[in-house]
Amino acid sequence: MLEVKKIIQHKEAYTEALKKRNFDASSLFDQIISLDEKRRATQAQLDELLAQSNQLSKEIGVLFKAGKAQEANQLKEQTADLKNSTKTLNEQMTQAQKELENLLYEVPNIPHPSVPAGKSEADNEELKRAGHVPELHEKALPHWELAKKYDIIDFELGNKITGAGFPVYKGKGAILQRALITYFLAKNAKAGYTEYQVPLVVNEASGFGTGQLPDKEGQMYHVTEDDLYLIPTAEVPLTNMYRGDLLTEEQLPIKCTGFTPCFRREAGSYGAHVRGLNRLHQFDKVEIVNFVEPSTSYQVLDEMVNHVEGILTELKLPYRILRLCGGDLGFTSALTFDFEVFSTAQDKWLEVSSVSNFETFQANRLKIRYKNKDKKKNLIHTLNGSALALPRILAGILENYQTPEGIKVPDVLLPFTGFDTID
Repeated sequence: MLEVKKIIQHKEAYTEALKKRNFDASSLFDQIISLDEKRRATQAQLDELLAQSNQLSKEIGVLFKAGKAQEANQLKEQTADLKNSTKTLNEQMTQAQKELENLLYEVPNIPHPSVPAGKSEADNEELKRAGHVPELHEKALPHWELAKKYDIIDFELGNKITGAGFPVYKGKGAILQRALITYFLAKNAKAGYTEYQVPLVVNEASGFGTGQLPDKEGQMYHVTEDDLYLIPTAEVPLTNMYRGDLLTEEQLPIKCTGFTPCFRREAGSYGAHVRGLNRLHQFDKVEIVNFVEPSTSYQVLDEMVNHVEGILTELKLPYRILRLCGGDLGFTSALTFDFEVFSTAQDKWLEVSSVSNFETFQANRLKIRYKNKDKKKNLIHTLNGSALALPRILAGILENYQTPEGIKVPDVLLPFTGFDTID
């Protein structure tokens, strides 16, 4: 959520910057500024009435001590009127604050100057392409056929148990999945991230805090009776661990990682592009989250990008790095780099990670601040990234490592699997 004071200070610049997102903020900013002026005027009236009420209370005490009960009671009638007026102004303040917050929730984050303009993923900027794309044998199969051939993932059984998009991993498929999770967490721990096991359901405040609500409410599974939401990513509970906290500069940076299943309704997703592991309603992912002092956040973003790239390099998968354009940028992000792995059997790129800097956007919603050396309170910067999302990584491994004799296991995973081939 943008800060109102910064919207007032940088209205024209923010309006122009949001055009990269194809978002016209001019009317919305006018409403926000007008409502904020109303809120501040109401606050000034309220402060004045409270000051008058406090003064009268002191005078009443003096009069009672002086034995002037009649005069004191007359002043008490005035304080009763002031209390009624104060109550009305408090209600107006609450309403204005709620309306202001609802307007602010509609405004996406300001894109970083390096974000290219564009309307869709077709306008994303490719920064790097690396890794070897193997030449597959003539009878090479896409991963959903390989999963069936080697009996390692059962999509039909998942459909029987729950529905489409909830696969069942079996035998070596389940072991390979677990090996990837263990490997990712080990790599993150080595990079200084503290591992957490977090809840898989969150309350509404957590969803609003990280920006999934109200922006992606229709994509989240909602447990209506308890008003809880199944998490779409570990980013939500990990980031909310510090909601409302005042940190010290010495505590920063805070580096967190966690493995969780993730749940996304993916409403309206149909067609060949969602076959197999390409898009699921439930999938596993290992996440990294950073809480940092603002001046360091873009250095940390680069470090996170390098970290994810290092994992893909060790897995020996062909990959590319994209800088997302304004039209493809997530609502809460200021700058995002996507990693995609090449699916050789499908002849297409599959997104496996997004690494983003949210600057103060999430921290303002979450009210996460830190006290610097001058004892001033400032909003922190938050960042997060997938390290990594498993379904498409697994798809990439199955397809790129397939041979006529079976599917080879990447060397880096051998300590975690206990086998080197799926056959």
